[in-house]
Amino acid sequence: MLLSFEEKEIAVASVLNPYLSFRAEARQAMEFYKGVFGGTLKVNTFGEFGSPEGADADKVMHAQLETDAGYTLMASDTPAGMEHNPGTNITVSLSGDDAGTLRGYWDKLSDGGTVTVPFEKQMWGDEFGSCIDKFGIPWMVNVVHQA
Repeated sequence: MLLSFEEKEIAVASVLNPYLSFRAEARQAMEFYKGVFGGTLKVNTFGEFGSPEGADADKVMHAQLETDAGYTLMASDTPAGMEHNPGTNITVSLSGDDAGTLRGYWDKLSDGGTVTVPFEKQMWGDEFGSCIDKFGIPWMVNVVHQA
């Protein structure tokens, strides 16, 4: 049985999804994937999350496609000053509201790896961190905090 995103959030304390990174084409790519898979697409820009000026204001900070089949695909544009490497632009995203479990995953995934964003409270209100594990796989961990 396929669950909607809301049902997934109720049924599990955390979810694992692919996260795609683009130089500046996230919106176009996600609209394309919506055409392929159907579903509901939400897109937020850096400007909407506190960076209203500058070159990145209109870039996608986070896009999420909830497909008709129950898949979730996420994406973002790469901000100026950060490296973008086509071919290595897929990250595994762990997110949910079970802070203890997700913090445990973070501790294990980052151990022996490289922390690229420290796991701490971010401007959007959640705890978030990103790392590359000791096998070279990039991960993002996000603990959702309800307002």
